[in-house]
Amino acid sequence: MSQLEPLIADLALILICAGVMTLLFKSLKQPIVLGYIVAGFLASPNMPYMPSVTDGHGIHIWSEIGVIFLLFALGLEFSFKKILKMGAAPIIAALAIIFAMMYVGACTGELFGWKEMDCIYLGGMLAMSSTTIIFKAFDDMGLRQQRFASLVLSVLIIEDILAIVLMVMLSTLAVSKEFEGSQMLNSILQLGLYLVLWFTVGLYFIPMALRKLKPLMNDETLLITSLALCFGMVVAASAAGFSAAFGAFVMGSILAETVEAEKIEHLVAPVKNLFGAIFFVSVGMMVDVNLIIEYIVPIISIIAAVMLGQTILSTCGFLLSGQSLKTSMQCSFSLTQIGEFAFILATLGTSLGVTSDFLYPIVVAVSVFTTFTTPYMIRLAEPTYNMLTRVLPAKWIAKLERNKNEKEEKEPDELKLIWKDCLKRFIFTMLINCVLCIAIMAIMLYYGQPMIANMVPAQWVHPVTALVALILCSPFLWMMLRSGSDSPEVNKLWESGSHWRVKLTAYGLLRLIITAIFVSYFVDYAIPWSTWLAMFALVAILFIIFSSSHLEKHGTRMTKNFTDNLSAREREKNNK
Repeated sequence: MSQLEPLIADLALILICAGVMTLLFKSLKQPIVLGYIVAGFLASPNMPYMPSVTDGHGIHIWSEIGVIFLLFALGLEFSFKKILKMGAAPIIAALAIIFAMMYVGACTGELFGWKEMDCIYLGGMLAMSSTTIIFKAFDDMGLRQQRFASLVLSVLIIEDILAIVLMVMLSTLAVSKEFEGSQMLNSILQLGLYLVLWFTVGLYFIPMALRKLKPLMNDETLLITSLALCFGMVVAASAAGFSAAFGAFVMGSILAETVEAEKIEHLVAPVKNLFGAIFFVSVGMMVDVNLIIEYIVPIISIIAAVMLGQTILSTCGFLLSGQSLKTSMQCSFSLTQIGEFAFILATLGTSLGVTSDFLYPIVVAVSVFTTFTTPYMIRLAEPTYNMLTRVLPAKWIAKLERNKNEKEEKEPDELKLIWKDCLKRFIFTMLINCVLCIAIMAIMLYYGQPMIANMVPAQWVHPVTALVALILCSPFLWMMLRSGSDSPEVNKLWESGSHWRVKLTAYGLLRLIITAIFVSYFVDYAIPWSTWLAMFALVAILFIIFSSSHLEKHGTRMTKNFTDNLSAREREKNNK
């Protein structure tokens, strides 16, 4: 009789435990993720009365794949356009909550004398509420249609994207072993450039490729293609120094803007559920009852920090974003738990070897307790609000109960709306094209120049490199300089008076200056020895870019393709 590989036997054990526990927790109407954690504890060496896994390294690799699929699925549900449509309120509230709870978590760790990295990671874990658990609680309690519920879900979307940023920052911090503001800012800038670059390039080419290959795409080929893109981006992100999970999220967010997004999400769901289950089971395997008993005081303290911190500080965050007191309390009482991202951050800290062994089981214990209490905390919001209205002075309540929907607000002027729309497009266009030009410059310097050096004399290497880079960047430079300048909206503003002409002139000068900065870099790189010659070349190149009908045609076509791809999913929904 053949001998089973240990990894296969371990997989059988954890799936059997997970199957039994999820059925049990489903019957008890509790979150299935808790069933996975209990299953992991039962299958771990920490449970002496049960068979346990033997190949811990293999399970760890599978759990990392689980994180990749979880973040890929999160990206498929995410949309950058949703963020833009939310307005400022959820963004302000999310930022206030995250910074406040990170501070509370770090201070709680310092009270117990934990090392600096434990405190920082604990702060990050406490800052992220559980999207899955809150969504399920709202669904079970019939609150999905409530205004405060939609606001909470908007905040959770912001928290999810900021959690990705936090993962990258903590990874950088773990490698450098010290906190430096300039280094952290550099990491954030690199993250932003990477995100914008791949989102722009991916959204330009991937929907086009999917449309052309649609006759060949059945469920099987679409699934394989999507996973190939996901893991390809994972490799690219790892090569660029980012985490594999970040790469999976980026590709998911790109595919989320395609027409096939819902179908891909449906096809990926079973694979995500399988590997996600293995990840959460591996979390449960880290639970050590002896450690929990030993650290029961920190566990109770952290639970109190989550409960009080979220109810008080999150209420302040929502008030700061302009919500009424009642809405703010309903939102904050819904966020009193930690969930999936806490486990992912804990796994990150453990894999990098920068957090202590006791932190993982503590976080799991806190998550389990706060998950069970989530429905009760949601119900407690209104009675607590009623109690406050009886205790606080009437003047305070009147001020805190401001409601923007009840205020008489003047309808914004049509021209102001047009200007605001033009400004948004300007920022969007400049951001994307600046990132693309920077990417082309970097590629030419690091990869193109060595190849050119093997083909031309030494004195011509810099000029040829700059010329090739300039040619590649020229469509994007044209879009930076002229895209949208002849639109009906701009013409209407120009004809509406000197006030708008001054703004449009300043807007045009800024575009000219930014484009000139890029062109001057190419010119200086090619002919650094002559100031007058460089100035003449700069003016000549700007004139050519401005007046080129070829670049206008090429740039207009590229802009239209990108815009069509960005709105394709919405058009598909409207046509149904």
